[in-house]
Amino acid sequence: MYDTLTDECEAVPVEEGATKLLYRIEPLNDPRWESFLKGQPRASVFHSRAWLEALRRTYGYESVAFTTSSPAEELQNGVVFCRVESWLTGRRLVSVPFSDHCAVLIRRPEEARFFFNALEEEGRTGKWRYIEMRPLETVEMVGPDWHSAMTYTLHQLDLTPDIHTLFNSFHKSSVQRKVRRAEREGLEYQEGSTRALLDSFYQLLVITRRRHQVPPQPKAWFQNLSDCFGESLKIRIALKGDRPVAGMLTIRYKDTLVYKYGGSDTRFNNLGGMHLLYWKAIQDAKDSGLRTFDLGRSDYGQDGLITFKGRWGAKQSILTYIRFGATGSSQHIFDPAGTSWKMRIVKQAFAHAPTRFLSALGGILYKHVG
Repeated sequence: MYDTLTDECEAVPVEEGATKLLYRIEPLNDPRWESFLKGQPRASVFHSRAWLEALRRTYGYESVAFTTSSPAEELQNGVVFCRVESWLTGRRLVSVPFSDHCAVLIRRPEEARFFFNALEEEGRTGKWRYIEMRPLETVEMVGPDWHSAMTYTLHQLDLTPDIHTLFNSFHKSSVQRKVRRAEREGLEYQEGSTRALLDSFYQLLVITRRRHQVPPQPKAWFQNLSDCFGESLKIRIALKGDRPVAGMLTIRYKDTLVYKYGGSDTRFNNLGGMHLLYWKAIQDAKDSGLRTFDLGRSDYGQDGLITFKGRWGAKQSILTYIRFGATGSSQHIFDPAGTSWKMRIVKQAFAHAPTRFLSALGGILYKHVG
C-alpha cells in the first residue's frame, strides 16, 4: 500500500539479487519533477506541471507519480497519473486525463515489469475501477491482466527540413492551394493569449462541437491552460474582416509545438482559414528552432481528419491505451461515434441545445470523463 510521499512501498525484486522500492511523489510539489522532465526525451507537454495544474484547477484532479528514486535522490524514472474520483464513472487512475499520449518515463526496459507489478498492486489495494495508461509507444512486458482499451492514430510533422522544402512537401491541391487562397482572400491572422482571442476561439470551438453533436469543454479549462502555460500557449485566429472564421490552440513544450484544440465556421471553410493557421504555426515553430509539430490524435473512423493531417506530410503512428481493471466497453459518457438509438437522441439534443446550456453541460460532464 502506498501511503505518503516518503513511505517505502512493499519491496519487489527487479532482478535476481537486487531489490527496488517504489515511492509515490506529488509532481506539483516535488522540486525534482521539472528538472527530471528536461532530461527525458520522451517527456511531453502532458507530463508537465502546467498541464497537471490546469487539470487540478479545472476539474479538481490530484496528480501522483510513482518512482524508484528515494526522496534523497534525483529522479531516475517516473510514471505520472491523476486520480479521477467520479460517482458517475468510478474511481480511476489515468495517465493522464485529456492527454493524447503520456509516455512511461523509464530508462531501462527491465524496469517495466517492476512498475507494472506495483501498479497492479495499487489497483487492487486502492480499489480503483481501473488504471489507464496512454503510452506513446507499445509497452513491452505488460502482464496478462492488462488489456487494450482504445486505439487512435497520431500525426507528427518533422520540422527539420527548411521551410521551402516543408511547403513543397504539402499536398499541392489540398494544402498549398488552400494556403495561397487564404492569402489571396486577405484573411487576417492574429495570435496571442488575450481575453478577446480566447473569446473568439471559444466561439468557434462551440460551433465545431455542436456540429459534432457533443458539448464543448468548459471555458475555464482554456483559461486555466493559458494561465498555467503563459507565453508557451498561443491562440491563433483567422479572420475575414472582423469575423473569426478559424481558431487553433497550440502549446510549445521543449522542442515540440503541440496542436491541441481547433474550431472553424464551416460557412467560410472555402477561404482556407484553418490551412492558414497550420501554416502560420509551422512557420512560427521553425522560427523558434523547434523540431516537431505534434498534430495530435485522431479517432479511428475520422477518415477526413486523418487524411487532412496526412496531407501536411505528417508521419502517422498508432496510439494504444492500456488498462488494468475494468473490461468491456471503453466508451465515454458521450461518444461522438456512438450509433445506438440512445446516443442518436442525445446527439440530436446536443446539436439543438442553447449555447449557454451546452457550455454548462460540458463543465459538468468533462470532470467525469477524465
